[in-house]
Amino acid sequence: MRKWCGIRLLAFMIFIGKEKKMSKYISTKTYTHLGPVAYRQWRAESHCNNIHGYALSFHFEFECDELDARNWCMDYGGLKPLKGNLEDWFDHTLLVAEDDPNKEDFMALQDKGLAKCTLVEKTGCEGLADWLYEYVNTIFLPSYGEQDRVWCSKVQVRETDSNMAMRIGHREDGEFG
Repeated sequence: MRKWCGIRLLAFMIFIGKEKKMSKYISTKTYTHLGPVAYRQWRAESHCNNIHGYALSFHFEFECDELDARNWCMDYGGLKPLKGNLEDWFDHTLLVAEDDPNKEDFMALQDKGLAKCTLVEKTGCEGLADWLYEYVNTIFLPSYGEQDRVWCSKVQVRETDSNMAMRIGHREDGEFG
């Protein structure tokens, strides 16, 4: 059964013209129920255009072809600064989309000490997953000194047990230079 699934996946990847070299090693890190965080989808034509909140969960996958001197793909202890950033950005904060027509009203709440705002390009799980994917690969891993060996290949952002979005990519895609 396993062999058949692998063959079907390879055939599908070749069919869509995106055959990918799979990395040898993958490490994962999950942070659950950070928050609460509030935001709105101002473009939504539903109740989602009102401010509402969640305790978000985040899942990161790191891949590499060579382990480090300790035989690790990713040093979990080295991810503490990432967790600190997640807590700073998403714990007891109001996420504000850069293009929200009420952005100045929300930022005024922060100026009055009534809210802690994090300005993001896009609110929602998809936008946050994309933002974090780019941050980890272009800022976090280079500052950690691992950008040449390790790549963050997946970021999942979960609002609830049943609502999750992810951003997937591979070093070979050459997205960031």
